[in-house]
Amino acid sequence: MELNEKILHYLDKCDKVNTLKLADEFNEDHQKIVGAVKSIEALEMIVSEAVKSTKWGLTEEGQMVADQGSHEAVLYRNIPDDGSPQVEVMKKVPNAKVGFSKAMSAGWIYIDKSGGAPLVKRKVENISDTVQENLIEIRKGIDNLTDNVRNDYKKRKLLQEITLKSFELTKGPQFATSIKKLETDLTSEMLMTGSWKELQFKPYNFDALGQPPSCGHLHPLLKVRSEFREIFLEMGFTEMPTNQYVESSFWNFDALFQPQQHPARDAHDTFFISSPANSTEFPMDYLEKVKKVHSKGGYGSQGYIYDWKIEEAQKNLLRTHTTAVSARMLYKLAQQAKFEPQKYFSIDKVFRNETLDATHLAEFHQVEGVVAARGLGLADLISELDAFFSRLGFHQLQFKPAYNPYTEPSMEIFAYHTGLGKWIEIGNSGVFRPEMLLPMGLPEDVNVIAWGLSLERPTMIKYGLNNIRDLVGPKVDLQMVQNNPICRLDK
Repeated sequence: MELNEKILHYLDKCDKVNTLKLADEFNEDHQKIVGAVKSIEALEMIVSEAVKSTKWGLTEEGQMVADQGSHEAVLYRNIPDDGSPQVEVMKKVPNAKVGFSKAMSAGWIYIDKSGGAPLVKRKVENISDTVQENLIEIRKGIDNLTDNVRNDYKKRKLLQEITLKSFELTKGPQFATSIKKLETDLTSEMLMTGSWKELQFKPYNFDALGQPPSCGHLHPLLKVRSEFREIFLEMGFTEMPTNQYVESSFWNFDALFQPQQHPARDAHDTFFISSPANSTEFPMDYLEKVKKVHSKGGYGSQGYIYDWKIEEAQKNLLRTHTTAVSARMLYKLAQQAKFEPQKYFSIDKVFRNETLDATHLAEFHQVEGVVAARGLGLADLISELDAFFSRLGFHQLQFKPAYNPYTEPSMEIFAYHTGLGKWIEIGNSGVFRPEMLLPMGLPEDVNVIAWGLSLERPTMIKYGLNNIRDLVGPKVDLQMVQNNPICRLDK
């Protein structure tokens, strides 16, 4: 008979039976019995009730004692008739420290100091290893130990309490000694022939969880990016196109009034492209204005007073910041017949030749906000920053004066993080310089305020990560990606 039917026949002769007893009766693994029970229970032929019980079983060390003898008995047997130096006994006998103590307490051995060096000698001719005998009985399922002896064996880590999970089985509403196969699917053939009327169908289990669908999961960076994007859109910003990773030095540096001898333009800080190495298409009238403001000054500035070279501006590179995109958008805005205030934002990758460590990568994301309007100043910048960061959950801000080649005044932004209990730097900001804006053709009374921050740092804070390599790269824990909930920055 199949195991399922054997269980039904056994239950037919009694009102109740435990799965552990069935495992003994049928000489089967208990888990196999439980699997068969679950199958029958789905047919409502039996009802099972979970039961927990405890019993004493041998530990790994207890198994060894049951096979080879107790530590004290092993030590006793390793002592020759004429005795052995105590140092030698402690070296060659396994678990000698416990065995020596227990053998001394039992009166099986003694230390003879009459001949100089202490010798361990047998005190009795024969011993009875009751520890081994008791453990063998326990292994057979016979437990006649007193509480004191059992507790002593437990302290010696020879015994452990084992929790057994089993099921009490009783007859169900559809009980029978034979299993009739129930249909699980209603087919088109059954409907056409009408055979479904005479068939029995398996009841649908509405409590079953089902197989979880195999699907991808959003990376924490994408979750936080979605939150940032939502905030910008709520504040009326328009997203800038940032799909061009390769930029010319002109848009990445020169258009931002960053001098050609600036350290950031060195290969130690920037990834330059070897093929194609140069760009040649520029708005030439704008390029000439940029060249003039760099080399000779203008718009109330003396410039940097150096020989500006177009060869440096033509060099292609992986953009070091998304402000290069902002420069393109502001130039495009300046070409319109009538100026209209605009609010732009971008969240995308930038690249810098950084030394990799716990907080720096060569590739990371920059979050940037730009507002262009007439009469803007430092107070407007602080107001926008307060509105933006309050939506991120940072309600206490501090500002520190800083230097940027293309903003004046410039400020580093610090926020108090209640979770970390300290002030942390979260971004940089400033008002774009006239030397950057006026060559583009923007009206003189138009000012532009901007701020930027990384995407990785707030994500690390949000998800409690200390090393950026746990967030991006081959060390990322995919289980962390799958289990982390949707991001809510203000929670």
